[in-house]
Amino acid sequence: MGKASTIKEIWAFLRVRKKWWLFPVIVLLGLIGALLVLTQGSALAPFIYALF
Repeated sequence: MGKASTIKEIWAFLRVRKKWWLFPVIVLLGLIGALLVLTQGSALAPFIYALF
């Protein structure tokens, strides 16, 4: 069970249950998470954390 199977399972849930409104929420959470991880060791980190 890897990350690919989790993504496939989420996609199958969205497709079967017709919960298309969840897709933008998941994408936004993924982008925010990636932003936090990528700026963790940089000088931008205090400014990013101040947003939340």
